[in-house]
Amino acid sequence: MYRQLTIYFLSVILLGNTAFAQDADEIVTGKITEKDAHGHQHGLIGASVFWLNTAVGTTTDVSGKFSLKRIGETDLLVVSYVGYRKDTIDMAQSEHIDVTLAKALDIDAVEVVHRLKSTQINSMDALKIENIGKKELLKAACCNLAESFETNPSVDVSFTDAVTGTRQIQMLGLSGPYTQITRENMPYIRGISSIYGLTYIPGPWISSIQLNKGMGSVTNGYESIAGQINIELRKPEEDDKLYLTSYTNQQGRVEANAVFNQTVSERLGTGILLHASANPIKHDNNSDGFLDHTLNQNFIGLNRWKFSGDDGFRLQVGIEGVISEHVAGQNEFDPSTDVGSSNKWGMRLDLKRFQGWAKIGKVYEDRPWKSIGLQLSASSDDQKSFFGTKRYDAHQSSLYANLIYQSIFSSTDHKIKVGASVLGDEYKELLDDTTFRRQERVAGTFAEYTYVNGDKFTAVLGLRADYHNMYGLFGTPRANLRYKIGEKNVVRASAGRGLRSANIISENKGILASARQIIIQGDGGNTPFGLKPEIANNYGVNYTRNFTIDYRDGFFTVDLYYTDFENQIVLDLDQDPQKAIFSNLDGESYSYSVQLQLDYEVINRLDMRIAYRYNEVKTTYDGELRLKPLIAAQRAFINLGYETRKYWKFDYTLNWIGQKRIPDTDSNPSAYQIASTSPDFFLMNAQISKTWSEKFEVYLGGENLLDFKQKNPIIAAESPFNPNFDASLVWGPIFGRTMYFGVRYTVK
Repeated sequence: MYRQLTIYFLSVILLGNTAFAQDADEIVTGKITEKDAHGHQHGLIGASVFWLNTAVGTTTDVSGKFSLKRIGETDLLVVSYVGYRKDTIDMAQSEHIDVTLAKALDIDAVEVVHRLKSTQINSMDALKIENIGKKELLKAACCNLAESFETNPSVDVSFTDAVTGTRQIQMLGLSGPYTQITRENMPYIRGISSIYGLTYIPGPWISSIQLNKGMGSVTNGYESIAGQINIELRKPEEDDKLYLTSYTNQQGRVEANAVFNQTVSERLGTGILLHASANPIKHDNNSDGFLDHTLNQNFIGLNRWKFSGDDGFRLQVGIEGVISEHVAGQNEFDPSTDVGSSNKWGMRLDLKRFQGWAKIGKVYEDRPWKSIGLQLSASSDDQKSFFGTKRYDAHQSSLYANLIYQSIFSSTDHKIKVGASVLGDEYKELLDDTTFRRQERVAGTFAEYTYVNGDKFTAVLGLRADYHNMYGLFGTPRANLRYKIGEKNVVRASAGRGLRSANIISENKGILASARQIIIQGDGGNTPFGLKPEIANNYGVNYTRNFTIDYRDGFFTVDLYYTDFENQIVLDLDQDPQKAIFSNLDGESYSYSVQLQLDYEVINRLDMRIAYRYNEVKTTYDGELRLKPLIAAQRAFINLGYETRKYWKFDYTLNWIGQKRIPDTDSNPSAYQIASTSPDFFLMNAQISKTWSEKFEVYLGGENLLDFKQKNPIIAAESPFNPNFDASLVWGPIFGRTMYFGVRYTVK
């Protein structure tokens, strides 16, 4: 197999080499933008660019850029976008243009305005990428990344346990670590930060989120299995000079964020992003003797600098620091005296993270299809924690470098990316008296070929070859295809392979909030925990139908994804309710996911999103293929958003969550047994916002307005040092109704 992969890989490399020498004299390039109400310019995604009176054309990419081969019939280039004024440019003496389209047309005193959607899908991209913008993120409080998907039906958010109240995400029925999370296309949340790292990105810092299911690009690595979430932060050159937010809720949680962007010179800009939050008030609303949430304080700071040179040179550098402290457990727990003792059951968690990164690149402004870039990052994560008498400390140091060259050959219909990457991780974990150490070193090279046949067909074929110091040589092939049927229908297909090292304790930290004995059934080898890597193949098909009814746009999508594991690290909580058993997969494990979604502007300024999803996620436990626990098979969703002309916004979301299987507790004493299946339930959220002078905004909202809570989420809460104690079997909300209030202030 490796011989075939190597031959394929070398073939693509040879194709890439021809790109270096290709003649670009017959190529015209440009960027198409629109100007928002604040005077900021943004690239238009999917704008049409074609030669007058011909069918020869292309569309703009996610940044509004295009490149197109010149023809002999005409020098007139037409630029158009739905709801914008069409423009025609004479290219006889030009090879590059920058065009700003007007957003409205005045015809006989009638104004036609195109409302940009809060979530957009580019119909020209081979990958179905949901581009979630600021407008969507403002529909809810979005205090951090884990809370930024309340209005998105593709991502589920659940709790790891009933003690810490930590949120984790799921996609395609698979837990968060199977989704690759990047920040501005560089690895960010991975390793021991897979769970808590979601809190490292405050919501007000986020400019946009790009979400795609299934296999992504090989340029971002080999670890993605369920999909990829990329976060773009507010940028010095594009976003507001000053953005301030504050938030508080009825439990006493308070937050403040500040984003400062400064243009130092025409080519140099900097941004400072700050976050502080705390939750100092104790609550025990269900009277089980345990705090409903952690007492915590968090401080996060980031500084970035961006430089643009005359000759296309680009440089970006940044540093970030995170300090977070959490205390939870029984109401009387005193962290200064009771940590690690059996006096009172308590949890203490201290997190520290520091990261530095750089992006160095060269772009060719007259040839936007050609560039070379180097990504560099170094990070240090440190976690120290106690859960009752269990101690768990973890440290991870990581280094990453990724070199990417992209160009074309023959014409802009044929694009190539080639590059190489290195990744180094050093882990040290201490679980009670047992120490786990390992060093992972990976060197890889990749190639990705993109073929574009007008607006009808796109194919992206990629291959990675990586050498891992523990797993040896392995290949990662991936393919994404898009075909347009008529003017309104797009069909996409994807297939590929992913591999990852499982950090079994940090990724399943909820089990530490129990009396379960942790058993690792490894083979004693030099691989992480003596277990094999997780390897899975993912296949997906989706269909998108764009439509216009009564002058209002909408789209309908159907997604089907199947993930088949060659190996998976299985956490078995069924064999014995006093044990948590980790082992390599012995049998089948798969995830099957179907989702239907409809987005439509029902009446002027009233947007509706409805969705239904079915997941079948099964794994072999002790020789029996069973549903994976604590995952809902069904979910239905509706979101309504309405804006008035007087700057009022109303947002409403209703979720129906289906039943979930609960791990077996039948061998417990009857007092500590729970049902094998959870009930279905509804979650309702709503928010009202008002803006004055486009600077000052206040919002008032509520989460879980129906006040639904999981009853008695902690088994043996009255006796936490009992061997039956378990706070990890959480299937529903552990907080009741929560009202919140916030303020946003912007200086353009």
